[in-house]
Amino acid sequence: MIGEIEELEEMSEELQSIYLSNMDEAPARRLVREAFKDIQLAIDHCLFKFPTDGVKMEEVYEVNSRGLKVFSKSWIPEKSPLKAIVCFCHGYADTCTFYFEGVARKLASSGFGVFAIDYPGFGLSDGLHGYIPSFENLVNDVIEHFSKIKEQVEYQHLPRFLLGESMGGAVALKIHFKQLNGWDGAALIAPLCKFADDMIPHWLVKQILIGVAKVLPKTKLVPQKEEVKENLYRDLKKRKMAPYNVLLYKDKPRLGTALELLKATQELEQRLEEVSLPLLIMHGEGDVITDPSASKALYEKAKVKDKKLCLYKDAFHTLLEGEPDEVIFHVLDDIISWLNDHSNTKNKV
Repeated sequence: MIGEIEELEEMSEELQSIYLSNMDEAPARRLVREAFKDIQLAIDHCLFKFPTDGVKMEEVYEVNSRGLKVFSKSWIPEKSPLKAIVCFCHGYADTCTFYFEGVARKLASSGFGVFAIDYPGFGLSDGLHGYIPSFENLVNDVIEHFSKIKEQVEYQHLPRFLLGESMGGAVALKIHFKQLNGWDGAALIAPLCKFADDMIPHWLVKQILIGVAKVLPKTKLVPQKEEVKENLYRDLKKRKMAPYNVLLYKDKPRLGTALELLKATQELEQRLEEVSLPLLIMHGEGDVITDPSASKALYEKAKVKDKKLCLYKDAFHTLLEGEPDEVIFHVLDDIISWLNDHSNTKNKV
């Protein structure tokens, strides 16, 4: 999404060909990931400098109840007892196999069992790339996977938390609404409770797109403003690394996907008062993609008393990927501190 192929230095012709291949279907995306995974983890990004010693990692493909082959990954500390399990919901267009790899290693090294899934249509899971025919089905797919983890004997006694980034924040809140007593808290990073006003097309254009979406839902037609690309990564060095996220969906949003996300955010806006689990809400004040004011509204309206809002001055949308190192470490420390506090509270009960 950010940066062109020329910015990837010293790339062989073979890798360029793989990078530019059609990734609409999952088998092609899996080939691309296999070609790039060692290169990805070797880039000069602070997330990939966390040690892997003492962290057991496992990648699994499973066919879910809808017949879709879904990719998941786990990171488990081997040298210390588990404090809690953390289930991650990634953002729109993304995957759990790149930047989150570093985040998960850090969390696992801090004593947490970390579990993540690529949604159908994203990353290494089956489905047309970038297409969400039903946000409700996507949420149910995630619930199905995480429920299996929570039911495993070795994890049943542990506190369990949701970690959601951007669209994954909306997924996490929907999971909460469907499983009111199923989670001990949620940490939300720039949650998509509402699109920033500049992200939504003019009313007339929106009505036309909604009409076309009913006939051609898979069409890549939703307009994107150029400043959106410029406002994902504040750190210019990290902006140049962005093309290494090879599984990121880079095209214009598909009409059906945009419509599903719009409906999901409109529903969430109306249900903020129903949120009843402990919350950590984190948002960059300079975010022009998901609206920081919606995070403030979530903090104010959520009926739970145990809630915390962290706003990061001048920070953009990708708090854990595209900020200067010190901001990324600050956000990670906030997450780990909150998880520690709430794991200790739960374990004492």
